[in-house]
Amino acid sequence: MDKNIGFRRNILLAWLDAAAAFSSETSDPAELRSRLEPVVEQQIQSKENRRMAIDILLNIWLRTGEEYPHLRNKAVQLFAQSEVPEDRVWLHYGLTMLRYDFFRRGVATIGQMSRYADEITTKELKKRMFAELGQVGALNNAVERIVFSLRDWNLLRDSGTRYAYIPCRQQLHASSQALEPWLLAAALTAHAAEELPFGDLLRLPELFPFRFTITVDELRKVPGFEIHRQGLGWDMVRVSFPSATP
Repeated sequence: MDKNIGFRRNILLAWLDAAAAFSSETSDPAELRSRLEPVVEQQIQSKENRRMAIDILLNIWLRTGEEYPHLRNKAVQLFAQSEVPEDRVWLHYGLTMLRYDFFRRGVATIGQMSRYADEITTKELKKRMFAELGQVGALNNAVERIVFSLRDWNLLRDSGTRYAYIPCRQQLHASSQALEPWLLAAALTAHAAEELPFGDLLRLPELFPFRFTITVDELRKVPGFEIHRQGLGWDMVRVSFPSATP
């Protein structure tokens, strides 16, 4: 459960941008940690808390490559090509879902709640997460870390009421056509199902901040996706990227 609950520090967007930029220049964990130290130290003075934050950054932008080399390496490439800051959020978000299943569950719960209410509260989010996962010791604080981070990433907005936030549903548009299939591949890889109907994939609650314009015919042309027609006319999508290097 530690890997899943391991999202246990507030993670700033500026730190993720730095981790992504550095990871395109080196894959040495010690060097990455050394380069991230002064970046994170500007906000975190505690050595232990800083270590935990940097661990999370390395898990997202370096160690995802151990299980998902294709997706991680493609993310590094897309980050280097990104022209607007919003494009980078697609990559940070997708890699974080891949590394931390607890994060994926948390944002999926927010996405589900946002379908029926304009605002979500930390209290209600915790209640739903407790109902799904049980009384896990670190859950209470971990939920708060997710909420703080999403606010910093501009995916949750303050509502004016304390501890109540407005999910930014379908607010992020990709300026690069390659980002949409990449995030769909990351989301489907992180999901428990091996394949999903195309429409259900686009509507996954964990993808609530993103607006997709890609069609199923366009997705058929993207390497790494397998799409086949099932009964009732459903186009079933699965990812065929290798999960790890041999």
